[in-house]
Amino acid sequence: MTPSSPLAAHVTVSNESDEPCDTEALASLTAFLFDALRLHPDCQLGITLVDVDRMTTLHEDWMHEPGPTDVLSFPIDELRTAGPGIEPEAGILGDIVLCPAFLGPQRAAAGRTLDEECQFLVTHGTLHLIGYDHMTEPEYDAMFALQDDLLSRWRAS
Repeated sequence: MTPSSPLAAHVTVSNESDEPCDTEALASLTAFLFDALRLHPDCQLGITLVDVDRMTTLHEDWMHEPGPTDVLSFPIDELRTAGPGIEPEAGILGDIVLCPAFLGPQRAAAGRTLDEECQFLVTHGTLHLIGYDHMTEPEYDAMFALQDDLLSRWRAS
């Protein structure tokens, strides 16, 4: 278990799970996402990796759904992407909670390593924090296309 540590002034990644994960890569990814999504570079974001029991509790308490899940996002200031010529707003973006121990089957099906799956979910969670959703087919298509584009650009950089 890695103690909580700020990896950048605006991002804190805390691995409270027993699964090893590249927390520095997650912090680097968020810096890329803030820039690519036109979010203020000083937005605050917390990323916490938890065990199955903790994720189950969070999922049941906040989403009223049984069992664990892969990722939960908790927006705080409801920040959004700044349009062209508009200065991004600073504030508290929110929190993303991941459950690495729950990711085995889905990461295997997607052909991703644990670190790649965590990066995928941080991108997914960040999009949720700025208002993206996937409840309808058009929303799903837009969110997942943007997510894939962001990850492709980040990996190429």
